[in-house]
Amino acid sequence: MFTSGVRVRERQRFWAQARREVRRGSVSLQPIAENLWLQHFPLSVLGTQHGRNVTVIRLSSGKVVVHSMAPFTAGDVEEIRALGPTGWLVEAMLLHDTYAKEGRAAFPGVNFLGPPGFESVVGFPVAPLNPAPAEWADELQVFPLEGAPKLEEQLVLHVPSRTLIVADLVFNFNPHEKGWDRFFHRYLAGFKRYPGMSRIFRLFVKDKERFLQSLRPVIAADFDRLVVGHGTLIETGAKQKLVEALRDAGYVLD
Repeated sequence: MFTSGVRVRERQRFWAQARREVRRGSVSLQPIAENLWLQHFPLSVLGTQHGRNVTVIRLSSGKVVVHSMAPFTAGDVEEIRALGPTGWLVEAMLLHDTYAKEGRAAFPGVNFLGPPGFESVVGFPVAPLNPAPAEWADELQVFPLEGAPKLEEQLVLHVPSRTLIVADLVFNFNPHEKGWDRFFHRYLAGFKRYPGMSRIFRLFVKDKERFLQSLRPVIAADFDRLVVGHGTLIETGAKQKLVEALRDAGYVLD
């Protein structure tokens, strides 16, 4: 009982200090759970503000996984390396090649993992993301989405924090966005609400039944938080929100 109370107080102090550091701007990595950090980078697509989220995961071994590449500065790299030795770089879908070369250059010699076909897209050696490395066992699970061969998105679940990490399956922009961002996202990209699936992603799904079948183990998994590749973190209630977003897009999971 006493030990449990001490752990709770230590955890509370950790998060209080982390929140103070984020507010002061002294760190660019935002801690969102134990051994899990989020970093946001600007990314403009046809004049709209999409942003790019990078998730950094520290395994129990101390090794670090960097999910999604970005235009890392020397300071960004130093901050990530301070968390532990960088073991793997990850891109989780074929269309997420924008910063792949920059990320590889920022972390030379680090294993780069990606979906089938990513190596031919980026032109450098890429190891398979699925099956996941043995060192990830019990901490990171990979769920490949099928039925969309031009995307080959693979979702990653951080088991200890119950956090699902996606690339473009759904986006979660500001529901109160205005101007060109609102017009583009609502009327051209086809978002009905957030989180939501883009019209482009829906067009890439060529086999609806295979796609739904590959989603079922994802929804059956234990997660409550959702990190999207573009937009705002969903801190809690993420599973239900994801199910609703899929339903809005025409993918009903029974």
